[in-house]
Amino acid sequence: MNLQHMLRLGLLTLFGMSTIALIIHFYSDTVDISRMILGGLSWWNQLLIGAVYGVVAGLLARMLVGLKFMEPVRTKYENIFRDFDLDTSQIWFISFCAGVGEELLFRGAIQPLLGIPITSVLFVAIHGYLNPLNWRLSIYGVVMTLIIATMGWMAQSIGLLTAIVAHIVIDVVLLSALFPSEREEIENT
Repeated sequence: MNLQHMLRLGLLTLFGMSTIALIIHFYSDTVDISRMILGGLSWWNQLLIGAVYGVVAGLLARMLVGLKFMEPVRTKYENIFRDFDLDTSQIWFISFCAGVGEELLFRGAIQPLLGIPITSVLFVAIHGYLNPLNWRLSIYGVVMTLIIATMGWMAQSIGLLTAIVAHIVIDVVLLSALFPSEREEIENT
């Protein structure tokens, strides 16, 4: 997969998952995405809480993967993303697409039907982080399940915008760790 394919996949995630979420919203008596987005707090409070949570959760996940015993997991993801050489704007673009599309579908449409625990496990499992054959990856998966469950609670209690922003920021923090070259070039000049 080249960079163009990855960017197209980002757009497919944004529009495809959002469309599925809106279809579920339209045909379900349980799902009210528009009300979830508005939530119980103002949009700027949701942005702030989501950003702070995203930074903390992203740094926690990054720290976990940085531990010595997690080296095989870190190496696996470095190898997957090695050929992309994403710059900062591409990291933000992909993170935005995933954050909006995935949160609208999972937290906005699926979570009201299945509940926070099942939706969180499903989300992390689909991302491949729960693997009974790889205990290191599963440790990461359990931590991510807790992070995602908290985002599910935030979407339900505070507003879906909070979970969307948290997801975007987590992805930016994690992807930035995989592509430090641009930052190093700026720091060296």
